Amino acid sequence: MLQVNYIRENRAKVLEGLTLRNFKQPELVDEIIKTDEERRQIQTSLDNLSAIANSSAKQIGELMRNGKKDEAEALKAETTSNKELIKNLSEDFAAAETKLHSLIVQLPNLPYHLVKAGSTPEENEIVSVHGEPAALGEKALPHWELTAKYDIIDFELGTKITGAGFPVYKGKGARLQRALINFFLDHATAEGYREMQVPHLVNEASGFGTGQLPDKEGQMYHVGIDGLYLIPTAEVPVTNLYRDVILKEEELPVKNTAYTPCFRREAGSYGAHVRGLNRLHQFDKVEIVQVVHPDQSYEVLENMSAYVQSLLQKLGLHYRVLRLCAGDMGFTAAMTYDMEVWSAAQQRWLEVSSVSNFETYQSNRLKLRFKGATGKTQLAHTLNGSALALPRIVAAILENNQTEKGIKIPEALVKYTGFEYID
Repeated sequence: MLQVNYIRENRAKVLEGLTLRNFKQPELVDEIIKTDEERRQIQTSLDNLSAIANSSAKQIGELMRNGKKDEAEALKAETTSNKELIKNLSEDFAAAETKLHSLIVQLPNLPYHLVKAGSTPEENEIVSVHGEPAALGEKALPHWELTAKYDIIDFELGTKITGAGFPVYKGKGARLQRALINFFLDHATAEGYREMQVPHLVNEASGFGTGQLPDKEGQMYHVGIDGLYLIPTAEVPVTNLYRDVILKEEELPVKNTAYTPCFRREAGSYGAHVRGLNRLHQFDKVEIVQVVHPDQSYEVLENMSAYVQSLLQKLGLHYRVLRLCAGDMGFTAAMTYDMEVWSAAQQRWLEVSSVSNFETYQSNRLKLRFKGATGKTQLAHTLNGSALALPRIVAAILENNQTEKGIKIPEALVKYTGFEYID
């Protein structure tokens, strides 16, 4: 959530950032500034009346002590009308606060200066490309045929149990999932991230804190009777560990990692591009989250990107790094890198990770602050990234490593799977 003081003092810059994002309601900025001015005026009136009321209370006390009861009663009568005014102004102030909050939460984060204009994925900036595509023969199969051939993932069985997008992993398919989760967690902890095990359902306050609510409410599974939401990513519970927390500056950076299943409705997702593992309603992911000093957040973003890339390199995958254009970034992000792996059988790029810097957008919602040596508190910066999401990683491993003998497991994974081939 943007800070109202920043909006008021940097109106032109805010409008410029919203234009880059192709935001359709720039008039909200002036409405926010107007509502904030009304709120501030009410606050001034309240402060003045409260000061008068406090002064009158002291005078009444002195008059009573000095035996001037009639004068005290007359002053009491005057203060009665002030109390009614204070009550009415307090109600007006609360209404203005509510209105201001409802307006500000509709604004997305502002893009970082390196983020380019654009509105579609085709306008994302290719930062780098690594490795070479796998050389497969004409008989190469897409992963949904490979999983059936080797009986390792059953999409139809998942549909029977739950519905489309909830696959059942079997035998070596299940063991490959577990191997990847352990592989990612082991590398994250070696990188200095503290492993956390967090709830898979969150309350509305948590969804609001990281920006999933109200922006992505329709994409989340809602347990209505309890008012809880199934998590779309571990980012939500892990970042909310620090909601309403004031950290010490020396505690920064905070680095956490967590494995969780993730649940996304993905409403409106149809077609060949979402076939098989390409888009699921339930999938596994290892997440990395950092809370850092504002002066270091973009250096940290580069380090997180490099770390995710190191995992892809260890798995021997051909990948590229994109810097998302302003119009394709998530609502809460200031800058995002996407990592995409090449699917040799599908002949297309598959997104496997997003690493984002949210600056103070989440921490302002979370009231996540830190206190420096001066004793002054300020908002921290938050970052998170997929390290990694499993479905498309599995798809790429299966497709890019298919041989006549079977599917060869990347060497870095063999000690985790306990087998070299899926055959």
